[in-house]
Parts: sequence; structure tokens; C-alpha cells
Amino acid sequence: MTAEPSVPTTTDDLRVEQDGPVLVVTLARPAKRNALSDAMVLRLQAIFDAIPSAQEPVRAVVIAAEGDHFCAGLDLASLGEKDTFEGILHSRMWHRAFEAIESGPVPVICALQGAVVGGGLELAAATHVRVAEPSTFFALPEGSRGLFVGGGGSVRVPRLVGTHRMADMMLTGRVYEAADGVAAGFAQYLVGEGEAKAEALRLAHRVAQNAPASNFAVVQALPRIAEVGPTEGLLMESLMAAIAQGTPDAKARMAAFLEGRANKVKEA
Repeated sequence: MTAEPSVPTTTDDLRVEQDGPVLVVTLARPAKRNALSDAMVLRLQAIFDAIPSAQEPVRAVVIAAEGDHFCAGLDLASLGEKDTFEGILHSRMWHRAFEAIESGPVPVICALQGAVVGGGLELAAATHVRVAEPSTFFALPEGSRGLFVGGGGSVRVPRLVGTHRMADMMLTGRVYEAADGVAAGFAQYLVGEGEAKAEALRLAHRVAQNAPASNFAVVQALPRIAEVGPTEGLLMESLMAAIAQGTPDAKARMAAFLEGRANKVKEA
């Protein structure tokens, strides 16, 4: 008999822990400002690919980082010399990894501090909810380095802040500090210094209490509905609404609400 699949475990540069229904993935390379090596990116993909078959159910994920910075982007020292085709394959590898985060089965909440730069911003943009500390700053320095984003940033970042704002960052090197970044849409929450991970965990545990089918609909269907025309979007909405409300979990929750046993909506 083969062992049940499990989420990949901790390594020197990526720590994996489970806090009840919440999986906590921590970038653990603070001496390099948590710059992402290819090995780290591949392990991130493996972690998210394994979630559906994990031994202990995972209902939400938090991505956090050790040290003063969330992620300073791609580890350029590990990039090496690549020809054009190798560069395409490298970029597509990052695409697959971040797609596993964005379009996986559970919501992902990101705790940000310090540098959220280049590939670090691309990683954060692949998550669903982002919590920033006052030290957080957002930047895309690829233009000044003779590069172009390759980890999905050209698709995901404009969804958050608009194409023109992203172009300004890449052309001029503009940096957004935490408060302006939250106002622009890079993150949804601004908390006190040192509080991002705790707040991300609090939100993740709250999200984990939702019906799994509803969470799945939000992370899988909602982005796709936003990308299609209104006619197709409304049909997709109807289909997803019917699927979600038809689950035994949804029926039990609705019965509890109608019988007065469910918690009322209140301020967070």
C-alpha cells in the first residue's frame, strides 16, 4: 500500500507548517532578501499542487517571509546565461508555479514587509489577499536592468493597479511605499509593523471557515468571469451559484441561518 500524498516539507529556504486548516509557507532566505531561486519556485508549485491530496485538509494558505523583506524578486545570480528559447522556458516555469497559487483550490493570503520587488511583486500578485506592513514598498526595476517581467506580472499587476501605473513603475523606477501602495491596489490591508503575518493568519482562519465550494468559486470562477463578456459572465455566475448552493455543506449552512443558529453579519 502506498502512503497518502502529503504537502512537501520544510527545506533550508522554504518552510512549510500547518496551523489547523491553514497551511503556512514561509520564504526563509533572509540573507538574500528572500530572492527566489528556481528551486524555490519549483517547490512552491509542488506545495500548491499537493494541496488537494494532503493528508490533513487545507482550507487556506498564508505565504509569509522571514527577515526584513518579503521578496526582492528573482535571484539574478542564479539566472545564468540563457539563450532566447531557454529564457522562454524559464519564464513559463514561473508561470506554471504562480498559476498553481492563483488558480489552486484554496484562497491564498500574503503577508508583506520590506521589499516586494520584481518577481516578489509577481508572487504577491498571484495571491488573493495581501496584507502589508508600513515598511513594505513595491517596485518593478526590470526596465533599468535591461529585463522585462517574466513571472506573470504583465498580466496580474495591471489587474491590481492598471497598465499605466505598471508602465510608469517599469519606465521610471517609481517605488510605492506601503500606504500609497495599498491605496493604489497592491494590497488590501495595512497593519502595524510586525503584524502582517498574524493578520494574514487571522484572515486565513476566517476564510477557512467558509464553505469550501464557495471559496473555490471565488478563487476559480470570479477571475474568469471578470475576463469574459457580460453574457458569458452571467451564465458562468449562474452555473457556479447552482453548484455552490447544491452542496450538502451549503444546505446545512442555509438551514442553520433560517433556524437562527448562524452568526449574524458583523464588522470584522
